[in-house]
Amino acid sequence: MTNLVKMLCLVDGEHYLPVTQEAIDTLNNLEHIDVSAVVFIGGTEKLRDDTEESYSQVLGVPVQFAKDKDIPYDIIVSMIREYEIDTVMDLSDEPILDYPKRFKIACKVLNEGITYEGPDFKFEPHSEYEIMEKPSITILGTGKRIGKTAVSGFVSRLIDKNNYEPCVIAMGRGGPEEPEIVHGEELEISAEFLLEKSQSGVHAASDHWEDALMSRILTIGCRRCGGGMAGEVYMTNMKKGARLANEVDSKFAIFEGSGAAIPPIKTNKKIVLIGANQPISNLTSYFGPYRIGLGDLIILTMCEEPMADKDKISQIEKFVAQNNPDATVISTVFRPKPLDDISKKKVLFATTAPEEIKDKLVEYLEKNYDCEIIATTSHLSNRPLLKKDIEKYIDEADVMLTELKAAAVDVATKNALDAGLEVVYCDNIPIAIDDSYPDLKDSVIRLVDDAIEDFKN
Repeated sequence: MTNLVKMLCLVDGEHYLPVTQEAIDTLNNLEHIDVSAVVFIGGTEKLRDDTEESYSQVLGVPVQFAKDKDIPYDIIVSMIREYEIDTVMDLSDEPILDYPKRFKIACKVLNEGITYEGPDFKFEPHSEYEIMEKPSITILGTGKRIGKTAVSGFVSRLIDKNNYEPCVIAMGRGGPEEPEIVHGEELEISAEFLLEKSQSGVHAASDHWEDALMSRILTIGCRRCGGGMAGEVYMTNMKKGARLANEVDSKFAIFEGSGAAIPPIKTNKKIVLIGANQPISNLTSYFGPYRIGLGDLIILTMCEEPMADKDKISQIEKFVAQNNPDATVISTVFRPKPLDDISKKKVLFATTAPEEIKDKLVEYLEKNYDCEIIATTSHLSNRPLLKKDIEKYIDEADVMLTELKAAAVDVATKNALDAGLEVVYCDNIPIAIDDSYPDLKDSVIRLVDDAIEDFKN
């Protein structure tokens, strides 16, 4: 038996009414389609009759008109909910809809968990498989290199310290063929250990190894390939990873996204990361609003110059408040935290942070950890340039301080150990930019409690 798809059609008054009527009849004649309602999204001033009732009679379904010249985004959403719509079919055209307006409709529709399509396009919300048998959250982002793993580590340590007993399931472009369990709570994850793993063919700087090292909790590593416009992945073994998460000895699960790709697992609550360093058009248009609309807690990262000035941060915050008024929003910066003692030592610091903020990071490390940073390299993601930087400064250093990313193991760790240097790994901690924001730790704990309550219900 074919499942009946309840459809909402978007039409405009630019089309001659009998043409619109024929298109709707054509859809209704498909045995699996039920056109349940119609929204006239513009051009209604050209219609001969201005009553919704008369057009409902002609088209044979309930009709709503746009109330003014703006696209009726709210009416589209209310009709989706009222008629329990499964898909929205766009039968409109220029000049009523242009590309930005269609993307905005797409975000509104996808945030309702349904499909938006037209004559030559189809956008679907990211997959959410119902697998989890314990409370869980998702950490996703609006792009790459905005701090998802750092925030995941922060969240993991915080809730582990508060006895929630979490595990992390991370997917990455270098993840294992089969989901891999790393017992961060048991293993002694040293520089030598990671280098041995790397030389055996393991991507030892993969996100789940970083999570295990930084948080000292059980992690599950998965792989993924491809990232769609709305966050879907082409291929991933994260469903297997989620089933493993049900079996392991933990009481709470954290699913970590990769780049702008979203974990395809249904969870109870979501943390969305926004990189304030990103082009603002990527956040306010395309599928930025869709991702923002998913968040229960929204964390802006990298909220400092030269990556973002106060005006840009304020602009992003206002846009988030308009698009997702129920979310808690906190603007932050990252600051380095060495995992071992580096006091009184000469340090070569390897990071993925932009060159423009290295002076701030150096000042923070020297002030808070009583060390001397003899040099920094921002080329942790560029192996040839990283090697040149290390060769230039390694003879002056006692310690290689490095984030666990990209070439941290196969280049930075290896070269440092070969030269007889101590290797210390470095975490990045999110810190609110001022006291006007809700407390970050309290907000995370509240979100976790809400996720547990949602799971129970």
